[in-house]
Amino acid sequence: MKKTNTGDVVIIKKYANRRLYNTETSSYITLEHLAAMTREGRDFKVVDAKTEEDITHNVLTQIIMEEESRGQTMLPVNFLRQLISMYGDSMQAMVPGYLDAAMEGFRRNQAQFKSAVEGAFANSPFAEIAKRNIAMFEAAASAFKPGTTGAAGTPGTPAGAAGEGKADEIAALKAEMAKLQEKIEKLGK
Repeated sequence: MKKTNTGDVVIIKKYANRRLYNTETSSYITLEHLAAMTREGRDFKVVDAKTEEDITHNVLTQIIMEEESRGQTMLPVNFLRQLISMYGDSMQAMVPGYLDAAMEGFRRNQAQFKSAVEGAFANSPFAEIAKRNIAMFEAAASAFKPGTTGAAGTPGTPAGAAGEGKADEIAALKAEMAKLQEKIEKLGK
């Protein structure tokens, strides 16, 4: 994210009356302003004006809820259900890092895809990048659908012989995540 001119994170104070105050511009703002700042890559921190508690997570979640309620949703119901089911699960601690890394990878692929589309010629190297990005996107989208193959088959179809290698990969990853979770739990004790 971009920093302000002074290199500091912009502090936004949230008052009991639900008003948001931008300390950089000395003005009251709305959640729409914060959404625009996020899209611009501006780094900000929202704090409770009375307690100084960092409530950035809550405010960002509220922005997502408002965006989702405006019509065209980005978060599929199945994804939301799976995310909710992870709360309280032994893997819960792993999910934020995974989602963060997955979204960062998606953003990088999106930028590559955009470059590929802008300079697409049938036999250019960008065409191959576009194919890989589409395959990666399909694999990522199908990873959240139970009983799908991901990139090995058509998203949404049951895993077949081509998905067995993926199933082995997934099983290995789950085993590795379980080992990491055990290590984390031991460190927490």
